[in-house]
Amino acid sequence: MSHEHVSNTKRIWFVFILLSVVTTVEVFLGILKPQSLHLNHFLGMNLLNWIFYILTIFKAYYIVWAFMHMEGEKGSLRWAVVSSVIFLVAYLLFILLIEADYIFEVFKNSTIKWNF
Repeated sequence: MSHEHVSNTKRIWFVFILLSVVTTVEVFLGILKPQSLHLNHFLGMNLLNWIFYILTIFKAYYIVWAFMHMEGEKGSLRWAVVSSVIFLVAYLLFILLIEADYIFEVFKNSTIKWNF
């Protein structure tokens, strides 16, 4: 059995350039804040925030896929990792939204004043 060394230089540069471009787009959108994206809402959040979330999730996925070598793993391991993260993030969002709504209602309907 012979094992040849395969150079990943092209792949590393591709990943670096791709993640750099996505980050640059995020930074420019954050600096410019286009009114067409900032003032239009979809599902209770402005479109600019949706773009930031989508690009951030894409970068996180690609970092795991490329740098943590998930593309070379079996499907069952990939599914175990991804499903765990999806469940935990969904659970965290659920808890945060429920608690935030409760705190908002307490301040809105009580004599406690907003002090922050």
